[in-house]
Amino acid sequence: MAQPILPGNLEILVLKALTAAPMHGYAITDWLEQRAQGKLALADSALYQALYRLEGRRLVKATWGVTENNRRAKIYQLTDKGRTELRAESARWNEYAAAIGAILSTRVSG
Repeated sequence: MAQPILPGNLEILVLKALTAAPMHGYAITDWLEQRAQGKLALADSALYQALYRLEGRRLVKATWGVTENNRRAKIYQLTDKGRTELRAESARWNEYAAAIGAILSTRVSG
């Protein structure tokens, strides 16, 4: 069963997706769903809210373009500031995940 992406985690996933190439919203969703192998559920509204926040923080920039299906859409691209943020957040997230993993793998006697 797919788990919802927790608030605060979607932004880092969007930044990561945009390291592959500039993408429109549906392509970002598709990229994330493929890599999550159906284990994460992503609501379209949450994605567009995250993109709006990231654009406001200048971590991504958007330009109007045409999709593969010949439809007009905003194409999002990672900025240099976004790359820096992704590196920092990835390091923090990996450290946090390692700490949680260490706790969960600890044997408790009793």
